[in-house]
Amino acid sequence: MPETKPRPRVLVVDDERIIADTLAIILNQAGFDASAAYSGPDAITLARTAKPELIITDVILTPSEPKGMDGIEAAIQIRGFLPTCKILLFSGQAATADLLENARARGHEFEILAKPVHPQDLLAKLRI
Repeated sequence: MPETKPRPRVLVVDDERIIADTLAIILNQAGFDASAAYSGPDAITLARTAKPELIITDVILTPSEPKGMDGIEAAIQIRGFLPTCKILLFSGQAATADLLENARARGHEFEILAKPVHPQDLLAKLRI
């Protein structure tokens, strides 16, 4: 029997459920083990249990609570307990530049994709 390679675990984070769910479906069909989260706190909770190798998160997440959390802050916290996890950000908003600059000033570098991200472009990026 051929040895099956474990599927890379991916967590997709977007407050727009349709985007998170659709990307997770596309990634699952492409051979990943993908799941979706819809807020920064949910992403942190899921990352603790699922231990993904890759996180793809929207930068701007609508706060699900009064002191909401953006995708960069969630990524920084997740990197604290999953230091080898690759993190890819995507955003369609101009406010992202300030958030990225703030993260850089705190010693965190992230790769960013423009939103909307075409599934083929995302898959090409993940195969590198």
